[in-house]
Amino acid sequence: MAKTKSKGANLGFEQKLWQAADKLRSNMDAAEYKHVVLGLIFLKYISDAFNEVYEEVKKDPLSDPEDRDEYIARRVFWVPKEARWDYLQSNAKKSEIGEIIDTAMEDIERDNPSLKGVLPKNYARPALNKERLGELIDLIGTIGLGDKENKSKDILGRVYEYFLGQFADAEGKKGGQFYTPRSIVQLLVEMLEPYKGRIFDPCCGSGGMFVQSEKFIEAHGGRIGDISIYGQESNQTTWRLCKMNLAIRGIDANIKWGDSFHDDQFKDLKADFILANPPFNDSDWRGEQLQDDVRWKFGVPPKGNANFAWVQHFIHHLSPIGTAGFVLANGSLSSMTSNEGDIRKKIVEADLVDCIVALPSQLFYNTMIPACLWFVSRDKKNHKFKNRQEKVLFIDARKMGVMIDRRHKELTDEEIKKIADTYHAWRGENGLEYKDIPGFCKCATIEEIRKHDHILTPGRYVGTVEEEEDNEAFEEKMKRLTTELAKQMEEGKKLNKEIKRNLESIGWKIE
Repeated sequence: MAKTKSKGANLGFEQKLWQAADKLRSNMDAAEYKHVVLGLIFLKYISDAFNEVYEEVKKDPLSDPEDRDEYIARRVFWVPKEARWDYLQSNAKKSEIGEIIDTAMEDIERDNPSLKGVLPKNYARPALNKERLGELIDLIGTIGLGDKENKSKDILGRVYEYFLGQFADAEGKKGGQFYTPRSIVQLLVEMLEPYKGRIFDPCCGSGGMFVQSEKFIEAHGGRIGDISIYGQESNQTTWRLCKMNLAIRGIDANIKWGDSFHDDQFKDLKADFILANPPFNDSDWRGEQLQDDVRWKFGVPPKGNANFAWVQHFIHHLSPIGTAGFVLANGSLSSMTSNEGDIRKKIVEADLVDCIVALPSQLFYNTMIPACLWFVSRDKKNHKFKNRQEKVLFIDARKMGVMIDRRHKELTDEEIKKIADTYHAWRGENGLEYKDIPGFCKCATIEEIRKHDHILTPGRYVGTVEEEEDNEAFEEKMKRLTTELAKQMEEGKKLNKEIKRNLESIGWKIE
């Protein structure tokens, strides 16, 4: 990958596939069309995987290719005859194709309990143009997704993730409810290094944090079986997307549907790692119903903003040596209103804040609100790393990122590595040596943070970039600047005279 190449800007066939699929959208809203397309992509994937095993089993005279147990034993979803892609494609031009797909989805859910209640089943609705639906089936039928060769290339993962991002963009503000930009997820995962233990995301969207965690472990030679995944999502349609997103990758996860504040499905869970991107500044979290909640150890969060409800929810679910990395609006770093400043002060004084990263603007699909990353650690003595008690690392990454289109930036792989390596060096990992870099990073003591009224904005601590040494003497510089200013003023007078002369030549009299 080129040094400045982003991770989502030029994906080749994924982009072409999206452009073709988007043309079929007609007047359908992106939020609705998302489930139509992603449901079919999922169906194509499991059908491809099934067919490959089917051909293998058929070669064995002692095996029955229509025996469901043959597929369960190979960890492949069983696909009934009339739900297989070749059957759907042969009927794609029929007016009843919507009913055929809905029946296929119902049959797959019936025979695969882990998918119960997950797949979309509204393809027969009158508002969905059946001719366009048939064209979409033909289009998706042109790509291999679930066979061994394409699995190894993660073709499905690339298509699915690219489409999630494109739908987030098309939906604007609403898109952020189910999709966290890939470079931000990758940065969180690279910094936290969730190799082993329990990983939890209580507002998991479409499951991007989990996918990146597994990719990270695979890339670093770890074992997927060393982690346990837990997630909760309050939006039911997004919960379905998450279940499909994990199922297509064979990721075994415990994902629950429900509101994490009011219906915490994992009350007793103490996670080793928490990765999350909760809704920014959520004013509709019904905080008035939870004034005496056990989670509010550092103060009752304001009813009109859930930021510090999320922070305390994360801390509540951390194990004694757990670490959390999460995205919040920049306001969480400095707000003094409605008890937020006092809650932040108590969290800092409890020595839980490990690192704060200020992010560049324009990274998100759903908001222009400036954002940051918080890293909270329950044990900064931390037996794995060096003692960081009463210290906080501040990183200012606001000048990083490359534009991938007119509205969005992404962090490059090199930028992600620079930020993650800085954090790892500060924690004393991998023999890396940490040092403060003016304008980029600073290790500050809690005493210094007290002097700033417990405000955690990195710019207050990292300072400015050191300028090149200026060897010009003061008198010489003033003489030079005075001469330049006089010259500019003289040129300005000449320009004014020229303008006046030209206006007078066409009959305008200037007093």
